Amino acid sequence: MTKPARPLPGGDEPAALLREAQDRFIAVWGQMSGAWGISRTMAEVHALLYITGHSLCTDDIMERLDISRGNASMSLRALVEWGIAERVHKRGDRKEYFRSEQDVWAMFRAIVRERIKREVDPLLASLYEIRDISRPAHTPAPRTEDARRVDDHEARIDALLEFFRTVESLGHRFVSPTGRGLQLAATMLAKLPAWPAGQEPASRRQTQEDDDISPRAGHHGGEP
Repeated sequence: MTKPARPLPGGDEPAALLREAQDRFIAVWGQMSGAWGISRTMAEVHALLYITGHSLCTDDIMERLDISRGNASMSLRALVEWGIAERVHKRGDRKEYFRSEQDVWAMFRAIVRERIKREVDPLLASLYEIRDISRPAHTPAPRTEDARRVDDHEARIDALLEFFRTVESLGHRFVSPTGRGLQLAATMLAKLPAWPAGQEPASRRQTQEDDDISPRAGHHGGEP
């Protein structure tokens, strides 16, 4: 939570309005922290660095957000590790300052990279381990009911593995530190026509109808 603004001398209304807008942005950005899987304080520190566009030291951040030195230091260290903030030094000043990445696309590339590393990669490793557990259960013909259940189990795991491998591959392709793949992909998708309901091209409607009536992949014996 940001600290209430001090009264500004001379009725400086533009500065007061700017401060109010910045505080509102910091609050909204902090509310997004749950979606990122990070603490609210970390999100607010990042929001402050980004929206002010200035290099701030730990004392500045503590004062503005009314947080402890420990919380400020821990959040700043995490932001640097995520690659969305960096340490900077000012000549003649012994304090350590921090600056946020100001390129929005570079910032979100870094966020997506970190989410893949923290969430998709560990999940893939666990799925491979789970699949390997059932491998010794394979039996030669004739196939028993238990063997068929093992096959079904592995088919479900393999489907998940294929999906998350694709996500991982796309992630690495689009969010490399120096690449513009994410921006280019989003720009291309944004240029695709948005067809009003019921006015899609005939070929697209036929594809959707075929999908609706075709058996679902992996459907077995009356299972939902």
